Amino acid sequence: MEDYPEAIRRHRIVINHNPTNALAHYHLGFAYGVVGQHRQELAEYQKAIGLGLDDWQLFLNLGLLYLESGQTRDATQVLRLAALLGPERPETHFNLALAYERRGALAQAEQEALLSLQIDPSQPDARNTLGAIYAEEGKYVRASQEWKELVGEIPNYAPARTNLAILQHVESSGSKGAPDSSGFIRIP
Repeated sequence: MEDYPEAIRRHRIVINHNPTNALAHYHLGFAYGVVGQHRQELAEYQKAIGLGLDDWQLFLNLGLLYLESGQTRDATQVLRLAALLGPERPETHFNLALAYERRGALAQAEQEALLSLQIDPSQPDARNTLGAIYAEEGKYVRASQEWKELVGEIPNYAPARTNLAILQHVESSGSKGAPDSSGFIRIP
């Protein structure tokens, strides 16, 4: 219904009548997250898990919450579980790739990004991020190819065009190794 304050109110009513409704706690947590109340979001996700809910979407959203708050170790752990519960879902693997990348585990990040793209090759953000991972690994030719193909298919996709320019600067300046991970744009 996208009226999140109303959704919060209604889910609280449901939970008051049935405090063991794990799905209601998860949905309440999601609604809290949308309105920026992240402490309440986390608390409701934890209640849902404590009540036995083991849905891939719950762990994906919890992982994203951890990722956004800089808790990359927790994000990685939770997103691994999301990927195990929803192995056919490209977003679980893509976000796990982001968590691995932020932790500097580039080989695992590359593997998860490739898996995400194997499931759904039409993800420009995943392709762009894969290019950034390649560049960080020093695989400049592969990074350049990924971004050039992406720009060829989606000419107005600015992150890939920007990343190509950054990579060209790195290569022309003779820099050894990729710039720090903040140099390349991941998601617009």
